[in-house]
Amino acid sequence: MIALQPVFAKHVGLAMRLTSFTDFGLRALMRIASEPDRVHSTAEIAAEFRISRNHLTKAMAALAAAGFVETRRGTGGGAVLGQPAESLRLGDVVAVLERGAALVECFAKDGGACVITPTCRLKGMLAGAEARFIAELNRYSLADCALPPRGGTDHVEQR
Repeated sequence: MIALQPVFAKHVGLAMRLTSFTDFGLRALMRIASEPDRVHSTAEIAAEFRISRNHLTKAMAALAAAGFVETRRGTGGGAVLGQPAESLRLGDVVAVLERGAALVECFAKDGGACVITPTCRLKGMLAGAEARFIAELNRYSLADCALPPRGGTDHVEQR
């Protein structure tokens, strides 16, 4: 008897990439959700994840503009969740953070310079796949992927 593998099995490991901007924003939200009653500074989050503080600051600004976090300036400043982690849908977060990054050239605001755009049928297929990707992520909330609180046994290991 021949064992049949599902079609998706041959696609495991297929590269699907989000921007670093989105990655940094998601990591920050996961950390903030781990201790929602505490103010989290951009500097401490950047240091914990060994990522650029400047890039994280930009991601945090986008998260704040969308209402996902609230920021406080000055001594003791930082960020807290703008709404409960259970109500923050991951697809909504990714859609906001990826807003300026076109999946393919023809998805850019200016339409890009692709010469086959007028006759291309792939664009609709990719748009559908992108919508299903966001819909799949929206099945989950930030609470579903919050990190364990720092100091717990499952904390992010510092090397």
